[in-house]
Amino acid sequence: MTRVLVIGLDPAKLDGWDPEPVQAANARGRARFDDRGIAADYCLVSPGERPEEAVEKALTGQTYACVVIGGGIRTHEPLAELFERVVNLVRRHAPAAAIAFGSSPEDCVDAAVRRLP
Repeated sequence: MTRVLVIGLDPAKLDGWDPEPVQAANARGRARFDDRGIAADYCLVSPGERPEEAVEKALTGQTYACVVIGGGIRTHEPLAELFERVVNLVRRHAPAAAIAFGSSPEDCVDAAVRRLP
């Protein structure tokens, strides 16, 4: 079975956010992976809690065909350095994996499918 890793922000650990809508969207996104027969692991991080360690642990725990980096990490300007570190961790620990970029929790499957063979 094809396995994908989704790396994103943990909405429950972000100040000023109501996590429930994002958690619900994550659940819908996971269901879409299930519907496509794609195994998806999620690595949800908080910028203030050593995110690189969590990403490295996730990347080395399985072999992934694709790694999807979520829009919260990719598009939020204050997280540009974290985004760069995440991309380099993927290159280092999962060099054979395709890299895709999601825009929302629900479109991660679409991003992965674009990059899967």
